[in-house]
Amino acid sequence: MESATSEKEAPAAASSYTYWVREVTEEAAPLPVPRKLTPEDLSHHSHHPPTHLGSVWNRAGTWEEKNLNKWASDRIQELLVSVGSLEFSGGRAEITDVSKCLGDAFLVTVRNKKRVSYTYELTLRVKGEWLTGEEKKNVKGYIDIPEFSIGELDDLQFEVRLSEEKDLTYQEKLKIHQDLKLFLQPVREKLLQFEEELKER
Repeated sequence: MESATSEKEAPAAASSYTYWVREVTEEAAPLPVPRKLTPEDLSHHSHHPPTHLGSVWNRAGTWEEKNLNKWASDRIQELLVSVGSLEFSGGRAEITDVSKCLGDAFLVTVRNKKRVSYTYELTLRVKGEWLTGEEKKNVKGYIDIPEFSIGELDDLQFEVRLSEEKDLTYQEKLKIHQDLKLFLQPVREKLLQFEEELKER
């Protein structure tokens, strides 16, 4: 009796519905296989302007993130060094290079819409000369710009550090600090230019 009952229940068990497919069966659809873009694909893309944003493979315009760190870091340094020199009542100074440029910049395509973002922290090396009394003194220092992101340049701030202060009086150091803070506006303008160029990529 038990064997007969088991034989009757076997077909029902075989046809029961399961939620998880643990093994690939003959009825299952084949697994997708990645396909490398061919020269014909690229040629077709060049002759037919895309109606989507993003890469050739991303025709649906779904999520795609592109790293722009190399371009952004190089461009920030190039723009800031191009600020040139500023003349003050008692001297002049210039940005010689960007000694620290830490951050990230990327472009994201989401639902066929482009968005860019960045976050950076900078240190600019400066040098100049000031007339103190009847003597001209060469001064070197740094402008530290704390972390800033896209849309925050109106509130940009920085701190000035002098690397050689031993021959300067308190009043002379105060004057030089105030003069170097005049770099804020031209630096902000260059970073705004960078931000606009980033949006166009």
